[in-house]
Amino acid sequence: MTTMNANVPTIPVAAPPKARTTRTAPSFEIRAIAPDVLERLRVGDDAGRVREIFADPEGGAPLRCCLRRSRAGERIMLVSYAPLRAWALERGVDPGAYDEVGPVFVHGDPCGGPEGGGYPVGLHGSLRVLRAYDARGRIRGGVTVELPVERAGEVDGLLAEVFADPGVALVHVRAVVFGCFLAEARPLR
Repeated sequence: MTTMNANVPTIPVAAPPKARTTRTAPSFEIRAIAPDVLERLRVGDDAGRVREIFADPEGGAPLRCCLRRSRAGERIMLVSYAPLRAWALERGVDPGAYDEVGPVFVHGDPCGGPEGGGYPVGLHGSLRVLRAYDARGRIRGGVTVELPVERAGEVDGLLAEVFADPGVALVHVRAVVFGCFLAEARPLR
């Protein structure tokens, strides 16, 4: 793994996972797109367009409403979403130039949301970035995660290390190749 900023730790790819004798609760929570935001996106997305619901013929689309992959035949939408914008609105800050809009898959109709907590292993791919933001919504740094799917559970530990920096207010998990937003992590402070 590599870092984009010296404020965020670098963890060598070849390093074996640290042995832990006790499991502690994570210092963060993983969030899907909030139900009220999803309702708005289904009517008109963050690019100002109305998108069509379609049946996913094969399944496998990474759903950001419930943090799992779609099943064949499920009714989904591909919408434009500005994840930092939603967070900034809650806090009364201006996301400025970091107000990126990108494509995300969501269910076409309300769903039950994510099952369980922690990193969404079902959405993991071999290359992810944990992009850290400060309280003003500015990029503070990030960690590129290069782990095979079978080791995706290790990302919880990497997120805990990113949140060890008290200046980190938010982390976006993104796909490196496509740049797509996958999930949001917030500290439990």
